[in-house]
Amino acid sequence: MDVNILHQILDIAFQRKVSDLHFEVDNPPFFRGRGQLIRAKMPNMTATDTEFIADTVLKQNGRQLNNDLKECDASYSLPSGGRFRVSIFRQKGHYGIVMRVIPPVIGTFEELHLPPVLAEIAQTPNGLILVTGPTGNGKSTSLASMLRYLNENFSYNIITIEDPIEFLFTSKKSCIIQREIGIDTESFNSALKAALRMDPDVIMVGEMRDRDTIDACIKAAETGHLVLSTLHTQGAVSTINRIIGHFPPEAQEIMRQRLADILVATISLRLIKDKSGESILPVVEIMRATTTIQACIREGRLDEIEKHIENGASQYHMQTLDMHLLQLYRQDMISIEDAKRLTHSMDFERKLMFDN
Repeated sequence: MDVNILHQILDIAFQRKVSDLHFEVDNPPFFRGRGQLIRAKMPNMTATDTEFIADTVLKQNGRQLNNDLKECDASYSLPSGGRFRVSIFRQKGHYGIVMRVIPPVIGTFEELHLPPVLAEIAQTPNGLILVTGPTGNGKSTSLASMLRYLNENFSYNIITIEDPIEFLFTSKKSCIIQREIGIDTESFNSALKAALRMDPDVIMVGEMRDRDTIDACIKAAETGHLVLSTLHTQGAVSTINRIIGHFPPEAQEIMRQRLADILVATISLRLIKDKSGESILPVVEIMRATTTIQACIREGRLDEIEKHIENGASQYHMQTLDMHLLQLYRQDMISIEDAKRLTHSMDFERKLMFDN
């Protein structure tokens, strides 16, 4: 393995529009395309090969590979302009690497098949917008699309705090400052505190990983800024529960009050194959913090939120996961079998029968 061979493999990933590459000892490289892992027709990787890849990635980030490293995140750029988000880890005493392909162009809402109401949500002058979903379901891409919209349409000072930096932005109407954990700042929490002294209009935090970061994001929203971030949760209710659950029981009531006051919307994403099997589509739950939903958050009546999302569909352009699945099925874009696999609702069959 050398740099030329590594770059040839990475270039193939861009040409074939795969989403991820896996490098593991005693296996050839794997490509993930259209949701499926595909074995490359190459020799098995050796421990020397994977160590070389890990070392090459870290050197580009100004870091060194050492025996104490158990796992870390980084980014990697090709001379051609291709970029990757990289996860380096140890397994069975050897290094393994997973590289996520970062699309070279940030898509618009329309190009990404995202609901147009995201533009309206992104225009909110202050508060907290959360983009949620399992790993690999389009959170970073959707968040980048929202930042693109703001950058092209508003004169804002936008500060991003990421680990690592994924999409690279060029300032247009807005001024965009991108800071990376470990290179430009020590932590999300310290970077958030510094951001408040940098004349921000919008702050994007790559992920709300811990209680301190969550609290700092809420404080930034409370002081009149628009804050965007992500969580690995699967819907509005689980998102609210996750945030509140980070705090001790005696602090949870006040956290519900604070969250209700500043939450703008949750945008929860899952990906599904289209009917042809050739493309991937987002399935999106959108909850906007109406007065009614704010009251539910304050009073802990989270079990009522899904019904309020359904009731607010026409006026506020909200939608549940099932509503979007039904819409995509009506438009003949997805199969009923794939829709059923994605939903967790026991009522989906009934809704489908009623819809027909």
